[in-house]
Amino acid sequence: MKHTTLHKLLMVTLLLLIISACKKPLDLDPTDTIEQDQALLTSKDVEVALIGAYADLGRSDFYGGRPFLMADFLANTNAIEWYGTFEELTQAINKSLLKTNVFVRNIWRDGYQAINDANNILTAIDKVDEAKKARITGEAKFIRGSAYFDLVRLFGKAYNDGNPSTNLGVPLVLTPTTVITDANYVSRATVAEVYQQAISDLTEAETNLPAKNGFFATKSSAAGMLARLYLQMGNYTAAANAANRVITSGNYSLAPTYSQAFPVVQEAGSPAQPGGNTTEDVFAIQVTNLTGFNSYNEFYGASDYGGRGDAVISASWIDNNYIDGDERKDFFYDDDDLFTFKFANQYGNVSIIRLAEMYLIRAECNVRLAPAAPIGGRTPLQDLAVVRSRAGLTTTTATLANILNERKLELAFEGFALHDAKRTQTNIGSLAWNANALVFPIPQREIDANKNLVQNPGYN
Repeated sequence: MKHTTLHKLLMVTLLLLIISACKKPLDLDPTDTIEQDQALLTSKDVEVALIGAYADLGRSDFYGGRPFLMADFLANTNAIEWYGTFEELTQAINKSLLKTNVFVRNIWRDGYQAINDANNILTAIDKVDEAKKARITGEAKFIRGSAYFDLVRLFGKAYNDGNPSTNLGVPLVLTPTTVITDANYVSRATVAEVYQQAISDLTEAETNLPAKNGFFATKSSAAGMLARLYLQMGNYTAAANAANRVITSGNYSLAPTYSQAFPVVQEAGSPAQPGGNTTEDVFAIQVTNLTGFNSYNEFYGASDYGGRGDAVISASWIDNNYIDGDERKDFFYDDDDLFTFKFANQYGNVSIIRLAEMYLIRAECNVRLAPAAPIGGRTPLQDLAVVRSRAGLTTTTATLANILNERKLELAFEGFALHDAKRTQTNIGSLAWNANALVFPIPQREIDANKNLVQNPGYN
């Protein structure tokens, strides 16, 4: 995690192109690099660093999609037919990850790069203009808290698997890494400690962030990530309340149709069409035909739509899970094989948090808690009906099984399957939900570089 230079010109200028929806352009002078001893001396320097942190968060091996793709592959039993040649992804499909897996290594690297960026910003927050200080603090805390949450649930045991207070998570690094010394050989914190750090960061982010912030993180982005985190922990009251804050913010609404939740579907052979956030995107990574990368499209997209066509959707899985009349059943296309239209746009944004997930979280938590008055004032059936009616379906009974099934149908191929299986203790094929093979190995390169890191069980 050595950080010899803070940001490169290319990363900054390209990302500026994709945030043009912010009301006024940033006044930034280009530089080749910013050396550590000269960096972050002014408020403008910190603003540049924040843009770079978003760029690192959205790299292809992090929120550009690959951690979510690999989680889906680990959870797959009969939904995805894999025809790719990437050995690292084949390992995920076969539930046989190696500690030398390059994709796993890069997920760790890029996650900690985003964390280090956030640490740099927070260390220099006193240099920021007073009027911007709270917002920039919130954005940095959102980036760091989100990164720690996703790293710990990939590289550590599930929160409900044994004792999170003793199970090992990932190292907690809360100050910038500039040079490598003995102090950088950080041991793995426990799963509980990493979750608590993510909660602290995201809670502070929600407090400091504005309700609206262009394409950047907002108050609802932090609340939405907290809802997901608390659901993973089994803290259903906190999860429902966080989801409710997003729903009732008034800043988001479901796209009128399911297909409109994933714009712009690029027609085969047509010019590149930049995507954009939908009304239900609570947070999304920006991708255009000039910068950014949608790793979902890389593997879930057919070759005519900019992808490799490696991950084919099973026709029998579609038929066995979606009923006739469900618009989501028709959201697959035939290009010799079947692919999901969700990622047919090479330049579509990578949606990280959608409003539909928040309705399903609130519905599930209210069913589990069965409070005298439902959190948010809406019954689980009403929340379930919001999602189902958008898909063209009538209401059904709001049992826990039906809500979990709705999550599977609504959020299919968006990286939820593995984590939902773990929190609901649902086995994956012949593998137990808490099998060692369903936890990422600590990359061997990191073990070699850090004498204090301990490998996960099953990878020694």
